Amino acid sequence: MALAQKIIDYEYTIDDIYALPEGKRAELIDGQMYMMATPSTKHQRLVKEFTYQIENYIRGKNGDCEVLPAPFAVFLNADNKTYVEPDISVICDKDKLNDKGCNGAPDWIIEIVSPTSSRMDYVIKLFKYRSAGVKEYWIVDLDKNRISVWNLENEDMFEYTFSDIVKAGIYEDLEIDFSKIEIH
Repeated sequence: MALAQKIIDYEYTIDDIYALPEGKRAELIDGQMYMMATPSTKHQRLVKEFTYQIENYIRGKNGDCEVLPAPFAVFLNADNKTYVEPDISVICDKDKLNDKGCNGAPDWIIEIVSPTSSRMDYVIKLFKYRSAGVKEYWIVDLDKNRISVWNLENEDMFEYTFSDIVKAGIYEDLEIDFSKIEIH
C-alpha cells in the first residue's frame, strides 16, 4: 500500500486512526503512524486480479479461507498500537474476523509496492508480519519486475519476475501466472 510519510515521533493509538478526517487513511505500526497515499490504477488492477484468482481457487475447492482486499483492518497485536491495511489478506481462521476486521495474523498477505511504500513493505512490514505469525508474505514490485515470496514459517524466500508462474505456499496447487496478468 502506498505510504506517503511517517508522522512525527509520538505514540499513536488506533483511536487516532479512527479520528482521521474523512478520506484520509493511515497505518499504525508500534505506535508510529504512516499516512497512506492513493494507490495507482495499476496497483488497483493487480489487487483486483489477485483477489479474483485467489477467491476463485478457494471457491473451486470449497475452502474455508476468506480473501479480503484493502481497505480492510488487520489488528496484528493484542494492543491498540498496530493497525495495518494489507493490499490483500487471506484469513483461514474465521474466529479472527469480526465487523472491525481481522484480530491477529492473516495466513497470507500480499502487498503491492508503490513508489512511496518500498521501505515499509520490504523492511518494516516484513518484520512485523513475521513476528505476528503471518505464514506467507508476497511483495509485488512493478517497478523492479519482481515478486518476492516469503514462507515465514520456514524462513524461505524466493524471487520471481512477471514472466514466471508463482506457486502459493499455503495451498497445494494454487499458482498465479504473472505472464498472463495485464495491468496496462
